[in-house]
Amino acid sequence: QVQLVESGGGLVQAGGSLRLSCTVSERTFTNYATGWFRQAPGKEREFVAGIRWSGDTTYYADSVRGRFTVSRDVDKNTMILQMNSLKPEDSAVYYCAASVGIVAGRLSTPDYWGQGAQVTVSS
Repeated sequence: QVQLVESGGGLVQAGGSLRLSCTVSERTFTNYATGWFRQAPGKEREFVAGIRWSGDTTYYADSVRGRFTVSRDVDKNTMILQMNSLKPEDSAVYYCAASVGIVAGRLSTPDYWGQGAQVTVSS
């Protein structure tokens, strides 16, 4: 059973930075692609960033490329989403996720989800 637990998030002013962490269960990184999705009120959940199981390739939505960085520490079973130059439109609940693969430059429909972490960016 794969478990993912997010931490971090919070409230920040536009232009600021936040860091989200996701602690995953053992062997998740070697068996799954992992990444982040987000969902704003009234909108569909959307892909944000991901990393292949091999760790050698990362993927980003166009809306966050150049501002967000996804990384992982295999020894600590932790995935990080560093978010810089935040905008009000980045406000959402952010979910870490594990998926069997990458399709068209994004995680395929995840098999496992974390509980979500709120990110609010004020203007």
